[in-house]
Amino acid sequence: MQILVTGGAGYIGSHAALLLLEKGHRVLVVDNLFRGNPGAIDRLRGTLDDPDCLAFIEADCTDPKTMADTMRTHGVEAVMHFAGLTYVGESVEQPLEYHRVNTGGMIAMLDACARAGVSRFIFSSTAATYGEPAEQPIVETTPQHPINPYGASKLHAERVLSDFVASQRGSSFAAAALRYFNVAGADPSGVIGEWHVPETHLVPIILQAAAGQRDAITIFGEDYPTPDGTCIRDYVHVRDLVEAHAMVLDALQPGDDRRYNIGTGKGLSVREVIDAVKRVTGRDFPVRKGERRAGDPPVLYADPAKINREIGWTARLSGIDEIVRTAWDWMTNNPEGYA
Repeated sequence: MQILVTGGAGYIGSHAALLLLEKGHRVLVVDNLFRGNPGAIDRLRGTLDDPDCLAFIEADCTDPKTMADTMRTHGVEAVMHFAGLTYVGESVEQPLEYHRVNTGGMIAMLDACARAGVSRFIFSSTAATYGEPAEQPIVETTPQHPINPYGASKLHAERVLSDFVASQRGSSFAAAALRYFNVAGADPSGVIGEWHVPETHLVPIILQAAAGQRDAITIFGEDYPTPDGTCIRDYVHVRDLVEAHAMVLDALQPGDDRRYNIGTGKGLSVREVIDAVKRVTGRDFPVRKGERRAGDPPVLYADPAKINREIGWTARLSGIDEIVRTAWDWMTNNPEGYA
């Protein structure tokens, strides 16, 4: 199958492209390289016996005509749409840009799919659409009340997707939105990994402290109503996450409009993640106490029962030690990322 992966030079998109190539698909990556890294594409090419299985186009997925022309030229049969803006704090400062890229990008991509006759679509959504739910674990029917423009822009994109699917009744079009919790780790092969500038994700930030790239780690709040006083989140290995995408793509039937939480169903505290990094790396580093950050709920974790029941997916690599080990291996073997 010829699959278009938007944002395929980014962290999750590049891992999805790697998995799809391993499964024998042909992959077209479209990325504007605003935060994607061309080095990830070079690493992917280095794994291939047939270089024609992977194509890369530097383009903006908010342009429907360019996307439609690209889909037709390359014979695209399905889309995995990862491209988007993802920083919560930045979304508060630049809400219009987040709605332009995340919500507007969805409109443009679906417009392009309609023009090019593409019938399967997987959307990279987020648990941020739920906001601060009153009950845990979070199920797909938990009310969605995002508390920042990032979550709101992704929720609006989900609604655009549902409206489009409803308008295509009787056609072969099918779609799913996968709501991620905290994604971490690197592909066990070591080909690609996590590299952000600036880095905002907890696991690589702690690993930077273990590597001596940071003076210390700050815990933002140690007085939450949790066993050790620190926030609890659900961490899923990036390889497990992209496996879910591939399985959902295979399972889609005409007219489908599916929603799935992608998580482990288990929460880990910030303190437990720090302890795991110290355990796996064998290194110690200072840990400082900081004030709570506004908008940080005490506990967020998924109930993944729906995707397990309907698709058969379950997290296999998402023990915290495995997540940390693969991320640490990537960091130590690639101290300058893709440079």
